[in-house]
Amino acid sequence: MARITIEDCLKRTRNRFLLVHMAAKRVRRIREGSEYLVSSPKNEDIVVALREVAAGKVTVIKKEEDAAE
Repeated sequence: MARITIEDCLKRTRNRFLLVHMAAKRVRRIREGSEYLVSSPKNEDIVVALREVAAGKVTVIKKEEDAAE
């Protein structure tokens, strides 16, 4: 299986900071028991999370800021 690259992931995100944030959050969810969104046997959780980002399975949902603030 081909290696995952940062460039593959950056096609789906705006910048590297956002990529790190997405991957870290996804790794936490995987370690809490969430199922893999892509088939990736024998890989560490971070590699699986990056593969999910590159595949477009993990995205960022912007929260609307409260108008009162």
